[in-house]
Amino acid sequence: MDLQLQGKKALVIASSQGLGKAIAAELVKEGADVMISSRNDDKLEAVQQELQQLGSGQIEYYAADITIPHEVEGLIRYTAETFGRIDILVNNAGGPPSGTFESFTDEDWEKAFQLNLLSYVRTIRCALPLMKEKGGHIVNLTSSSIKQPIPGLILSNTFRTGVAGMSKTLSQELAQYGILVNTVAPGRIATDRIKKLDESKAKAKGITAEEMKEQSQQEIPLGRYGEPEEFAKAVVFLLSGVNTYITGSTLVIDGGLVEAL
Repeated sequence: MDLQLQGKKALVIASSQGLGKAIAAELVKEGADVMISSRNDDKLEAVQQELQQLGSGQIEYYAADITIPHEVEGLIRYTAETFGRIDILVNNAGGPPSGTFESFTDEDWEKAFQLNLLSYVRTIRCALPLMKEKGGHIVNLTSSSIKQPIPGLILSNTFRTGVAGMSKTLSQELAQYGILVNTVAPGRIATDRIKKLDESKAKAKGITAEEMKEQSQQEIPLGRYGEPEEFAKAVVFLLSGVNTYITGSTLVIDGGLVEAL
């Protein structure tokens, strides 16, 4: 199937590793030009060189801390200067620390708010003038916790849900401009984030990380963690020209783990 991504201009946030990198890679394979971004110049340069081998799409990078407003503005400005427009925006951010309600201070809550909700708000706000004329696709990555809260992840449970509410509202407000907005909620995908969470749980239970992983995988109907590449393929379909009518939706990619409807 031709996903009609050849020559499209994409910005993928937090794309030097994990799910963001996997999405950028799939976009490049389909011929899209991709701006990758994270806080680390060295990582971005290495990923740029890696992704250039995958397809015909142009790969550029810009280092930015998405919790700092002027750096978000700089990222969007550089993307516009480099590509001329933005057709695709993927919002992504690392997860906040694990813990219970009583373990977090106001400062912890503020940091999670800035990273996991307000950064998405700012990126979309800055990108909209570049997208409204010709339309496009926005995908906001969250977590399966928006459907079924995850014990010990109260910060993520709170702010990821806020992103889902914002996405639904934006899908209605931006439809007149031909901008489709969707939420994608990963479950247990084999990334460094999941590895660290397994290690934290294992320590609390007094077992090894490998034992924790085995227990965790037994809870998933498909019996394994997802791979970043298979997650990314589903996201790229939503971002593609083939998707012309799916907007305001939430796609949970979790191997059947979440029991909620």
